[in-house]
Amino acid sequence: MSLTVEYAAPSRADEWTYVCRLADLEVERGRAALLGDVQVALFLLHTGRVHAVSNRDPYCGAHVISRGIVGTRGDAPTVASPMYKHVFDLRTGVCLDPQGWAPATLPVWAVAVDGDAVFVRAGGSR
Repeated sequence: MSLTVEYAAPSRADEWTYVCRLADLEVERGRAALLGDVQVALFLLHTGRVHAVSNRDPYCGAHVISRGIVGTRGDAPTVASPMYKHVFDLRTGVCLDPQGWAPATLPVWAVAVDGDAVFVRAGGSR
């Protein structure tokens, strides 16, 4: 398998889980995918890069991050939760604007693209 890797080179092909076709993603619109019993939010940016973060908002507990608003802070691609509008860096999952709440981070998964196939590194957050 020949992968174009977004974050890290895969060490074994079986560590990657197929989640969708690249054509299933819309630029700067989130999509949710189920990996086992974990919901992951996928974002295709205008640069062509795909990011995968937890779909669960750590502040309210709802699985809504895939419905968030995509933007940027400086050079950081971001998503703002539709619930309390907390802004998260899609590269690291760090909340950039906790608005007086305790700091929180979204789990982040490595993403690889092979042609039209999108893979997420199995086993959880990187």
